[in-house]
Amino acid sequence: MKIVVVGDIVVPCELLVEAAKTLDESAEVVAVEWVCETRQEFQHRAQNLEKNGPDAEEVPAAVYEQVADADILLTHFCPVPAALVDAGPNLKLIGTCRGGMEHIDVAAATERNIPVIHCIRNAEATSDFAIGLMFAEARNIARSFAALKQGEWRKEYVNSQYTTSMCEMTLGLVGLGNIGKLVAKKGAGLGMKRVIAYDPYITQEQVDEQGLPVTLVGEDELFSTADIVSLHMRLTPETKGCIGARLLGLMKPTAYLINTSRAGVVDKDALVHALTERTIGGCALDVFWEEPVAADDPLLALDNVTITPHNAGNVVDALPKSPLLLARKIREYWETGTSDMVVNLKQLTA
Repeated sequence: MKIVVVGDIVVPCELLVEAAKTLDESAEVVAVEWVCETRQEFQHRAQNLEKNGPDAEEVPAAVYEQVADADILLTHFCPVPAALVDAGPNLKLIGTCRGGMEHIDVAAATERNIPVIHCIRNAEATSDFAIGLMFAEARNIARSFAALKQGEWRKEYVNSQYTTSMCEMTLGLVGLGNIGKLVAKKGAGLGMKRVIAYDPYITQEQVDEQGLPVTLVGEDELFSTADIVSLHMRLTPETKGCIGARLLGLMKPTAYLINTSRAGVVDKDALVHALTERTIGGCALDVFWEEPVAADDPLLALDNVTITPHNAGNVVDALPKSPLLLARKIREYWETGTSDMVVNLKQLTA
């Protein structure tokens, strides 16, 4: 077996090599680096891939050379466009040690019947952060701190007339994947009044089998019922801008929108309008349509918004552990023949 790994300045080759060896100790493991001189350059190129897809950035020529006779390709953020998939006639699996799939042409891999597997390396961290944003926005934690830093002893806020405790709130989750499930458990652990979710890819029977304290409801019911709507969705052509004026219009004027997933699932103009007109109570965002946020972004002028600079998954151990986590998910898939981490599982033929 030959495994090609592509590391970078954030997840170095040696970590991916170590993980690859756990798949097959006798495998030939070849490492290639997707070179970025600085983390700033890496972030710029990563954002380009997230916005424009796997053809937006160049793949090192050495990757094309090595994948020609490879069985497995493992990467962090190096793109895997259709041309690279085609260059590997023996490829049997493609893996990435991150949650987002924008850098991989999954359709090209699926056409070749190649499983594409990923891992949610920072699920716990992101779910923690989502809960933190709920408190920060609903209880004005960030706003009160900012006021104190400016010498203001602030006691009145946009939501002063409906501020309440978490145990009085219904939590609504859009998306019940790895992170959504963790947020559900943590929300229930806080004693929230009710936890509901909308996810067309899971059934109530599956939810109950997993012991999740969640009731599945329709999308409209969730947006009209929940006091906090937390988004945990992938950005796909189908989900782009799907949280728009209609769904935001169903929300209570006292309800909050939380987004730690992808900015692109929300129609920004519709969100700014809802916040400006105060047809929703407020929102908390850790992801944005353009990063970093421009100084003249209209969200910065609003007093019913909590924003953080894409920090939800930033914990010291998530990145170094991610290759081994990916390898574990691959082994589980090989052992069971199924996995919720294989993004194209339903499209594969036996």
